[in-house]
Amino acid sequence: MEGFSVINFDNLYRYQDSLGYIAMQLCFPEKKTFNENIFNEVIDPSHPGYQDLLAFREQMMQYTLSEIQQIYTDTFDFSKKAPLYMTYNQFDTQKERGQMLAKLKVLYEMFGLKMVDNELSDYLPLMLQFLQTIEWRGDERAEENIQLVIMIIEDGTYVMANELGKLNHPYGYVIQALRKTLKLCLQVPEGVALHD
Repeated sequence: MEGFSVINFDNLYRYQDSLGYIAMQLCFPEKKTFNENIFNEVIDPSHPGYQDLLAFREQMMQYTLSEIQQIYTDTFDFSKKAPLYMTYNQFDTQKERGQMLAKLKVLYEMFGLKMVDNELSDYLPLMLQFLQTIEWRGDERAEENIQLVIMIIEDGTYVMANELGKLNHPYGYVIQALRKTLKLCLQVPEGVALHD
């Protein structure tokens, strides 16, 4: 898919804060994760993922924080079908994956994002935080590099969305909201389709 689409920078700019919000939903849950004021501030009814994020919130409000944390751990820490590491299931060898992780780390640093040492560069919340904070205006490297990050996320979340969707899993709504949002950040030429 790489090379077939271009970034819609207007939409990326419009949805930057919401990508940060989605990243927060995909980090280990804390009390502030479900703060209604933050939701209302960042996600309005016109947002492409509004209905999905609202459904996620409504399901999660039925649980205590410790139950939500257990759901999170069971979903992302103990399942190979829903890893938060976007290249985990994408490469045939560890060497290929290692090269992509190194490339992503360099890319982040090139745009001013300093990674913490204990996190891999393909960790979905980190990738979304990068898209939330990146300053691309006037940088000729932006198009190709942002496209790479979005396409890795698109590929990495495809199977996850299907697996979680089959189970009507609450986190499936977050992944669908993310995919709908990123889809609007790409302009795809006629005849080429992204995964739904």
